[in-house]
Amino acid sequence: MLLKGWTKEISRAACRPEAQTVHCIAHLDQPIGAAIPYLNAVLGGYTYIREPPSVTIRAHGKLITVHADRIAINALRDAEEAEKILTWLQGEINNAWEKQHEIEPMYQAAPQPQVFQILKLLPRNNCGKCGLATCMVFAALAAEGGKKAGQCPELDSAGQEKLNAYLGQFRFDW
Repeated sequence: MLLKGWTKEISRAACRPEAQTVHCIAHLDQPIGAAIPYLNAVLGGYTYIREPPSVTIRAHGKLITVHADRIAINALRDAEEAEKILTWLQGEINNAWEKQHEIEPMYQAAPQPQVFQILKLLPRNNCGKCGLATCMVFAALAAEGGKKAGQCPELDSAGQEKLNAYLGQFRFDW
């Protein structure tokens, strides 16, 4: 087991004390830098930095950044949600480390869906039936994993298949 524990700091953004969400910085008891390329390969990092090593992943509806000595999670409901995500991530880190001989380490970010490619697959009529002002907004949310093809009422089944095929190339762990 590589990662055994951490110490959490939970805070609210100083510039926005009225915010309903909290942030978590977990200071790791053990350095995990060597495991980051394997974690990146397993979880499909949104961004990857080689030196000093860090990976940002999308999981549990959050962007989570894993550094060699700490983990940062923003926009949490509370400390309990932070603990749940940290426990899940501990399992992922330890599993990737234990199976490193079976995993090809990845030293770059995973490919991401492109907003304009998604927009090309949408009707582009800005009908608003999906509840959004424009197809561009829908495309931006789809690129982030927040919208699915079936949520565009104007897409016929063939259009939905094309959009699903495009988005299916990318990893979303929402």
